[in-house]
Amino acid sequence: MWMSEFVQPGQVQGARPRERRAAASLSSQWMSLVLEELDHGVVLLNGAGRVLHTNLAARASLEGNHPLEMVGPHLRARLLTDAVPLAEALEGAEASGRRCLLRLGDERAECGRANVVVVPLNRDVSQAAVLLVLERRQLCGDLAAQWFALRYQLTPAETEVLKALSNGVKPTEVAQRQGVAISTVRSQIQSIRAKSGADSIGELMRQLALLPPLVSSLRPAKLVN
Repeated sequence: MWMSEFVQPGQVQGARPRERRAAASLSSQWMSLVLEELDHGVVLLNGAGRVLHTNLAARASLEGNHPLEMVGPHLRARLLTDAVPLAEALEGAEASGRRCLLRLGDERAECGRANVVVVPLNRDVSQAAVLLVLERRQLCGDLAAQWFALRYQLTPAETEVLKALSNGVKPTEVAQRQGVAISTVRSQIQSIRAKSGADSIGELMRQLALLPPLVSSLRPAKLVN
């Protein structure tokens, strides 16, 4: 497991070498499991772009329409215009500890645009690495929305409206998709606001944005290592 490379000697006080190795291995397994639960894609790689670890959310994003893609064991920009900024960001993070926010892609291209946070991991470790944090493509995941719905006892119809709103769908389009009158959707939104205590759709979206970014337990088998 990759995290074992970053465990410092002596972290387990008084433990013998075999016990320290066992603790480091268990710690790395826990860390990998933690990363898999996050609804933010995270990619760990070195400055040359070789990927050391990706979590479920990152694998799902990179297999879809994203400005970044996996080419063998390496991470690459899909567009030539992003290649130099990405390489410079990775080099700056690994060599100089520089953090940055990259805006990659093109709205006119199939991959669209996406923000990527570049985080250096070069303090107190024997081998430097770089962490990329990918933006979420929606306000909250289905699991978080489902928890919200259960917490405030939303009906199935209200839950679907909530999920649509969290994906940026306008109430008129929600009505068209569900084949109901706009007045029905407005009544459902009013009910959601009343149950959750949100005084506006904006406040409702703020509540959703603050939910823990956890992924659904219903995971496609092909995305699980």
